[in-house]
Amino acid sequence: MRRLTIAVALLLLAPAALAQVYKWTDAHGTVHYSETPPAQGVHYSQLNTAGSANAAAPQPAASKPESSTPEPAPASSAPIADTPENRAALCASLTSNLALLNGKAPVVRQEGGAPKALDDAQRKQEIASANAQYAQYCSGK
Repeated sequence: MRRLTIAVALLLLAPAALAQVYKWTDAHGTVHYSETPPAQGVHYSQLNTAGSANAAAPQPAASKPESSTPEPAPASSAPIADTPENRAALCASLTSNLALLNGKAPVVRQEGGAPKALDDAQRKQEIASANAQYAQYCSGK
């Protein structure tokens, strides 16, 4: 009976040993891990479950099927048009960021390629910045 339990456990863990993990960093410095690759044009790394990483080139832009969910715009230094849709997305992002910053969980961001937790002073500064942006762009909603 014990051998059967061990065999079943090994069979259930086998797909996890062969799983592919993708890692990428978004425009806000947040590191994401997923079993599915990110949107086209995003630079990501493929991680082996053994621990080594293989950098993958961004997927070439191919003809995309029509989708009801818009893909996020790639990060760039060009200004973003002030449309109601963009403003709504910004306000939703600011609301989400404020909820995280005002929570009790640690907030971590990428600095120099390494994750670093915000201390209390940095957290207060980020809260003040997000509140100022919210007042400027979202208060008229």
